[in-house]
Amino acid sequence: MSDSEDGKSPQLALNLPDKMFYKISDVAAIAGIETHVLRYWETEFPELTPRKSQSGRRLYSRQDIDLVLEIKSLLYDEGFSIAGAKKRLQKRKKTASEQDAIIEAVRQTKKGLADILGILNGG
Repeated sequence: MSDSEDGKSPQLALNLPDKMFYKISDVAAIAGIETHVLRYWETEFPELTPRKSQSGRRLYSRQDIDLVLEIKSLLYDEGFSIAGAKKRLQKRKKTASEQDAIIEAVRQTKKGLADILGILNGG
């Protein structure tokens, strides 16, 4: 099971400097890839959209770094093609969305049951 499948972030193993945003050169060094590869991945993976500063420099968040590491793992370690990695990421996104919907349904059910209990207890 990969880190992304068991809910653990690949970033947890890293000791990243405590910054809000990272430059493309920082992310390239962290991931062990060239900056042009990152720029190419931005065109191929719509999920990878770092912010841009007023001067147009890319600013990556920790979530962006996690995604870069996941993409690298899919492509380099697991041997996926670009298309296969895209499908895997879309499947992960769909699964996360479904989990969010289930969690919200459980919360609403719990609230409804608490309301019914309050009515039954005379409150």
